[in-house]
Amino acid sequence: MELLQKIRNMDTKDKFKLLTFDQYLGVILKNPEVTRNSFQRLHDMVMSYGQSEYSRYGKKHVHYNFFDDPFSVGKAIFGLDWSIMTFMNVLKSAALGYGQEKRILLLVGPVGSSKSSMVDLLKLGLEDYSKRDEGRLYGTVWYAEKGTNDVVRRSLGFLNEFDEEVECEMHCDPINLLRLIYEEGIVSDDPLRELNKNIHSDYRVRSWCYPCPKCDDSFSRLLKHYRGNWQEIIRNHVRVRRIIISDKRRVCIGTLQPKHEKDQDATELTGDVNYRAVAEYGRESDPRAFNFEGEFQKANRGIMEFIEGLKLDVAFLYDLLEASQAHRIKARKLGHMDIDEVIIAHTNPPDLKKLEKNELMLALKDRTTQIPVPYVIRLEDEKKIYERDYRQETIKSHIAPHTIEVAAMWSVLTHIEPPKEAGMDIVQKMKLYNGQELENWSLEVCKKLREEHPDEGFTGISPRYIQDKFSNAVINSEHRCVNPFTLMYELRDGLKLHSSISTTEREKCMEMLGVVEREFDEMIREEVQEAILGDEQAIQKLCANYIDNVKAFTRGEKVTNRFTGKDDEPDERLMRSVEEKVDITENKKDDWRREIMNHIGALAMEGEKFRAESNEKLHKALRRKLFEDQKDTMKLSSLVETVKDEDTERKINEVKNRLIKTYGYCDECATGVLTYVGGLFARQEEEHRRLSTY
Repeated sequence: MELLQKIRNMDTKDKFKLLTFDQYLGVILKNPEVTRNSFQRLHDMVMSYGQSEYSRYGKKHVHYNFFDDPFSVGKAIFGLDWSIMTFMNVLKSAALGYGQEKRILLLVGPVGSSKSSMVDLLKLGLEDYSKRDEGRLYGTVWYAEKGTNDVVRRSLGFLNEFDEEVECEMHCDPINLLRLIYEEGIVSDDPLRELNKNIHSDYRVRSWCYPCPKCDDSFSRLLKHYRGNWQEIIRNHVRVRRIIISDKRRVCIGTLQPKHEKDQDATELTGDVNYRAVAEYGRESDPRAFNFEGEFQKANRGIMEFIEGLKLDVAFLYDLLEASQAHRIKARKLGHMDIDEVIIAHTNPPDLKKLEKNELMLALKDRTTQIPVPYVIRLEDEKKIYERDYRQETIKSHIAPHTIEVAAMWSVLTHIEPPKEAGMDIVQKMKLYNGQELENWSLEVCKKLREEHPDEGFTGISPRYIQDKFSNAVINSEHRCVNPFTLMYELRDGLKLHSSISTTEREKCMEMLGVVEREFDEMIREEVQEAILGDEQAIQKLCANYIDNVKAFTRGEKVTNRFTGKDDEPDERLMRSVEEKVDITENKKDDWRREIMNHIGALAMEGEKFRAESNEKLHKALRRKLFEDQKDTMKLSSLVETVKDEDTERKINEVKNRLIKTYGYCDECATGVLTYVGGLFARQEEEHRRLSTY
């Protein structure tokens, strides 16, 4: 009952409230933005959610918060900030009237690259924005009280004697009527100029469209009836109502997708004659005998989306020419009608190539602004796609550590091209793109790598394929545990029957799976080693000892021995035993040690203390050094032995518990990982024995 009362007390929106034209002018004087065109409204809607700037690959990037999915409908866009920036720059140019408003915005990208998701978000954003005060817009309503003269009611298109109002089917802004009375010579001065003189704002009111044929016809008929007294029409028969944009109800949003040529004709875009009404009004060319049900008409003042736009019949593409360039359309039996809408189409690269080769469609190509929407090439962004879909709280099965990372890693490796840089492999390139500093490569090289392959991201595996195989792995897990082993099996097995990729692409995908398996082996080997160590204090102690010796070495000083109290030379053997674990050569040791000292100094200036984990590479070296010193305390190959002594069993259980507590494993996947890593160590020990015997 308390909840019900709260619902009853909610403020009622003014969706059904009718305003007079005078009241609408009052609204405009206070908030002239209500008369914005579709490009301005869409741009302002996105900007209302805020933005942030950052630098990547040597370029400034802008992140628009709107595309993080403020509506929580699973449409968030990850890793495509550059594409979204391009889109927003075009949209801003269109909003300012710099020419892009006369173009079709064509999103071009491979299947599953989030083109549809971007448009879906924009539609949802407009729907929500129209419900907010800052996003208000209004439409024309023709009004006649009961008992009004039949001539008037007929002029307005009322078919029912009980009707009191009829809304404009194209959602015309009532301000267009002022343009009508001026352009038709009914008044001598431009009413909009007078209106703008009284607006204390940088924004100026404009009539973006001539009234729709039906509003134009109704006004003309009433003008004759009232013998030119346009004020009487405005006062008695024009009302204004707030518009709430809706995709489902086709209010300011239209959508067209390809169908069989026999099931689709141009009337889907531009409407058709209502032959039942022709009997009432006598002529097919009478606007009152026309159904303004075309997608162009329904999308007026909002968004018109063309799904797989370049697959449409040529007749539809011709309709786009004038709709984009002149913002008007030609309907059957009627003259041209103005439209105000953002025309967005999306397509795949193969369809775009067909358009470019078709010389008969050069006019359409010239009226198109292409916005590339490639696959994601950053590992962290690709991981977010699957983390959104396979959150632990929404899946009954446990998701083992690295499962999502393995899927994302494979996906990204298929999206990028092997580097041309000598000494760099594709995994290093992936890590650099992900913002990870490498020993021989700084992040500055990313700009050059991107320039080498500007079309990166337009080939490779679709996220949808990975989502399908991830779902298979979840189902086959029988609500136990989904791990990287089962996922990689599903990915590899599915490639055999994957019909959407060529033989060359399939071979690359198989090769990249092998690369991912090797990377995964290295990741879990490191993780098990850390779990075996299980002593962070020992790592910090070793780090402090190493840093003391590095400081003394770089300053040409001696180190005080903590046990004897004597001053000794820096322990070169200790420093090299650590550095060799991350391939710091003898020639590079001096540079490495100076780099560590610079890092310590930078942290000190910020009031922070250097710890082992402050430098990822040093932390890895210290872990490996400590592991090597302690590995003999537990024979690693014993992880795969079926018969273990009591002490070994206890140590293995301790390691398993650390994996569960610290790294997020469950008992099942922790046991599997230990068995697998034990096999790796067993093979390594066997290889070492074989080489030493040889």
